[in-house]
Amino acid sequence: MDFVHDQLATGRKLRVLTIVDIFSRFSPALVPRFSFRGSDVVGILERVCNEVGFPATIRVDQGTEFVSRDLDVWAYQRCVTLDFSRPGKPTDNAFIEAFNGRFREECLNAHWFLTLADAEEKVETWRRYYNEERPHGAIGNKPPILLQNHAGATSPPP
Repeated sequence: MDFVHDQLATGRKLRVLTIVDIFSRFSPALVPRFSFRGSDVVGILERVCNEVGFPATIRVDQGTEFVSRDLDVWAYQRCVTLDFSRPGKPTDNAFIEAFNGRFREECLNAHWFLTLADAEEKVETWRRYYNEERPHGAIGNKPPILLQNHAGATSPPP
């Protein structure tokens, strides 16, 4: 998980929570909002995990939303390990950084967002394309949806 920053055409700042499974390359959620708190991240994770299954580990940076008490309690209650990268070391979470670069290039830089609703629509359209159509070299030039375990979890067994 990570955040990407952008803005509306009006200049109002926008943040997008990016969530990607490292094994399948599937992105269960890309959520644009003006601001996030730890409780917002927890709400999104709860919805996503109920749809695709709970991961064993979530790799995050030291952002305030990720070091929040809300996320810590949520992870503890669900036996999910939060794997924190070292401060100032984005290479510790290189996969999400690479994903964010693709997301910025293929979606954020390609669109003007007039409103938050417009951003939500365009980001979701790109997420569906990324998951369902876009071939990924790292997984045999297949779209991530084909590696999705339809019984639940997207990660390989521990």
